[in-house]
Amino acid sequence: MSEKIESKKAPKPVGLYPHARKVGSLLFLSGVGPREAGSDSTDSYVPGLELDKEGKIISYDIEAQCHSVFKNVRTIVEESGSNWHQIVDVTVFLTNMKDDFSTYNRIYAEYFADNQPCRTTVEIKSLPTPIAIELKVIATIAR
Repeated sequence: MSEKIESKKAPKPVGLYPHARKVGSLLFLSGVGPREAGSDSTDSYVPGLELDKEGKIISYDIEAQCHSVFKNVRTIVEESGSNWHQIVDVTVFLTNMKDDFSTYNRIYAEYFADNQPCRTTVEIKSLPTPIAIELKVIATIAR
């Protein structure tokens, strides 16, 4: 038995999927990016992102996107009845491992200084929207 979780405080998903699912004492988040909440559009504001008139990335600020994606994850986790310290696994997708990993790793260490979940970092060619980072998270949750 699983329960679908949809947050009104997190950015709207870009496809037909929930923000998270509760299954027993586990919470599984769908991929979470750095878009800011507040718009029904999947083109809503992404911190530090500059696009050309065709929608291609001119530049992006990985530090701003890291802070924003962690904020979005925290929102979904807390609205689902869990908390930051109950995160047990993080998979991060970066579109530019060479240039962005050290910044991501430094900021990750700030957010997870007390809680050190398992972690996997993967470089991918692109994400469904013009973002440079996405997180996939598993947390525990009280029943």
